Amino acid sequence: MSTDILYIWSASPALSLAIWLVIAVTVLYLGRPHAHQLLRGTGRAVHGALRLAAASIRRLEQRVIERNREVLLAMGREATEKAIEREFSRVNAVIERDLSHYPALHRKLAETLQRVEADYHASTHDAPLPPAWSEVVDTISSLPSSGDPAVVKVLENIRSVVENAHHETLTAWQKSTNERHRLLSKMQPEWRTLNHTMEKVQRTITGLEERAKRIDSHMAHYESIRNADERAVHTLTSSSLTQFFIATLVLVIAAFGGLINFHLIALPMSEMVGGASYIGAMRASDVAALVIILVEITMGIFLLEALQITRLFPMIGNMDDRMRKRMAVAAFTILFIFASIEASLAYMRDLLALDREALQQSLAGAAVAEAQFRWIPSIGQLVLGFVLPFALAFVAIPLEAFVHSLRTVVGLVVVGVLRTLRLMVRLLGGTADHLSKMAVSLYDLFVMLPLSIERLVKYRLESAPRRHAEAGEEGPESKKSAKAARRAKAVVEADAMPATAREG
Repeated sequence: MSTDILYIWSASPALSLAIWLVIAVTVLYLGRPHAHQLLRGTGRAVHGALRLAAASIRRLEQRVIERNREVLLAMGREATEKAIEREFSRVNAVIERDLSHYPALHRKLAETLQRVEADYHASTHDAPLPPAWSEVVDTISSLPSSGDPAVVKVLENIRSVVENAHHETLTAWQKSTNERHRLLSKMQPEWRTLNHTMEKVQRTITGLEERAKRIDSHMAHYESIRNADERAVHTLTSSSLTQFFIATLVLVIAAFGGLINFHLIALPMSEMVGGASYIGAMRASDVAALVIILVEITMGIFLLEALQITRLFPMIGNMDDRMRKRMAVAAFTILFIFASIEASLAYMRDLLALDREALQQSLAGAAVAEAQFRWIPSIGQLVLGFVLPFALAFVAIPLEAFVHSLRTVVGLVVVGVLRTLRLMVRLLGGTADHLSKMAVSLYDLFVMLPLSIERLVKYRLESAPRRHAEAGEEGPESKKSAKAARRAKAVVEADAMPATAREG
């Protein structure tokens, strides 16, 4: 069919193709203004639509950014309020426990320390002699005896009495001083205890000062959050991202722990449930082992919720203290029962492995050898099966951090996706506008021969009046040619004018 159309004008393919080419160029030349209008209009329409879509995406991006900002500030306010409340509770506990009787205690300690210190300093003085005893002895010794035996005897008696009294007084003073030193040496532990108590009180006061500084820091951070400062928003974003990655790492570690726990009890569960039964594409024993692990994790979450360590379920936190304690006891009891079941299953797994090994040896015709220290891996698996459920129970803490930080991360990802989409839409709009201009230029390239002839005729029509004017020929014929040239120029300009300009 296409060959018949090619030979419709002539039997020569070259001549027929040339005729078709001339017809196509003529048609394209005649429809040039409308084709330009179609191409440019389509490009402008696509460009405008994509610009409108980019503006809509921009507004949506701003809304998501504001929403992320509000969520961050709300989370920051809540966390800071809890931190401030916790600090005030600790300060209140310290004041009630340590500082309620501080004035009386301080006064008593100060008086006791002063009294003990005064007694100690007084006891360290040298024991003084009785007043004027040495002068009396010297005076009596220097009295003249006059050779009278009675006088000498009296003087000797007086001297002996004075010396004996001096010796007895000195002995009593020394004994009293030794007794005071003995009592003070017994008081030294009490003194050290009093000193330790004073240091403890001083540490308490210092701790209160540090907590006061910490409360001031929290209050300043809370004020910056309330004022929605950019620095506070950036800090909260960084903190949320850090919590997300740390919580993700801990959850991955917990997942590996759950996988080890699953393989620890999967084999004995196949003996209990039956290894030949399936639930869908999974064996019933694997499903049972997985359910046990998930129930243990759930009981751990409920236990931490009842202890108010996590806040995943507000309903549990709103219960009264008695109900929460009962729920905590119930969750711990169920968790303990499941841990005991897992410990027995882990011990059973070791026994099953031992029986299989013995069966293989007997089938091979070898003597069954009893392994030494076989109880060590059995006890290890028993302890591991009992400890792993309690370790998995603490997965609620990183899970809460992951859930709270996930909102921030998802918001940032959505903002990044919207920003990339907006950039791509704007790029596509600019590309569409540029392609429409290229299509117009390419269209003119196909009809460049008629366009060249048109420009040549236009130039000659415009230059003829000027040549006649220069030659001084202003006849009727020149006027007619000038009018014809102006009409031709107007038609050409109207054809070359864009559609929007003609509509204006």
